[in-house]
Amino acid sequence: MKIIFFGLSITSAWGNGHATTFRALLRGLHARGHDITFYEKNLNWYAKNRDLPAPDFCKVRIFESWDAEWKKLRPELDSADVAVVGSYFPEGTRVLDDVLQSNATVKAFYDIDTPITLAQLEADGETPYLKASQIPGLDIYFSFTAGPLLEKIRSKFAAQLAIPLFCSVDPELYFRRPQAKRFTCDLSYMGTYAPDRQPKLEACLNGVAAKMPGNKFIVAGPQYPKIAWPANVRRIKHLNPRWHAHLYSSSRFVLNVTRRDMVLAGYSPSVRLFEAAACGATVISDNWPGLDSFFAIGDEILIASSTADVMRYIEDIGESESQRIGQAALACVLSNHSNFTRASQFESAVSSRCRAQYMPHRSRLVPLEAATRIS
Repeated sequence: MKIIFFGLSITSAWGNGHATTFRALLRGLHARGHDITFYEKNLNWYAKNRDLPAPDFCKVRIFESWDAEWKKLRPELDSADVAVVGSYFPEGTRVLDDVLQSNATVKAFYDIDTPITLAQLEADGETPYLKASQIPGLDIYFSFTAGPLLEKIRSKFAAQLAIPLFCSVDPELYFRRPQAKRFTCDLSYMGTYAPDRQPKLEACLNGVAAKMPGNKFIVAGPQYPKIAWPANVRRIKHLNPRWHAHLYSSSRFVLNVTRRDMVLAGYSPSVRLFEAAACGATVISDNWPGLDSFFAIGDEILIASSTADVMRYIEDIGESESQRIGQAALACVLSNHSNFTRASQFESAVSSRCRAQYMPHRSRLVPLEAATRIS
């Protein structure tokens, strides 16, 4: 298939969780033989921090002005089998109008921020990247979130097909590495600063570090304000994705903290959660509705809601038990959440919306199992 994506950024992961999600999915689709082009606007923040300027799994088109780009893009878009606009794409509503009016065979929206999107749609009828009135025209509404929000997209906003397309992990990039001395610690956390996540980080990492001065902790991620970190917490302002697996592999435990909107909506696993598990890490996570539909609690993942919970895990769980939990999580991710699995789910959703005789490149569309529906 000829597939065109419009996304926030695939070339820079700096403060951008969308990047690793797109990278994994597109790499999986490329491995299955698809021709992929990714469009992103040349934003100054990402231009200064491009850690993957030239992916080998897709063509990248970085543009300055949509007016100028649209004139060049339109013939290519008209011949596309699939066009996908992602959430938070700059000038997204305008771009989506152009996509909906094009001759692309299947037109889709990929919402990597579903709870935030729906809250704005209910309040204002639109976001900077999607209008409620555009949803019925979409062939597919891919959602990062499953559960009750999917039914709302279908019933309240008249989506023709709303299905989950969760983040995924690339097992060729995320796998168990030898322990690296500079990343060795008892507990690590990686994530961009978010005010709604910070109280949990204070309780489940900073609070633990303060009470366990003989242990080592790492917090990696940009945009944090001035914080009085305990002396045994090492700060890494930005960790290049090529080192993510090394950090996960060198941490006795990895902390996962979920954004408030995602917790309230449930069924919204973060890409960091799958990536850490793919490295055989023992993950300690906050709890949210639907978590047990992704991992077996206690067997594949540990749950914590307080400083005491995390301290108990660090003090009481030995190496053999920790390895058992990590290996169980790894097996779960490889079976259900690899980028190859997600790519096949993407294909299945497309095939469900398009009969073979109307697909210009139908010989390259392989019928696969139905897309995952967790609700």
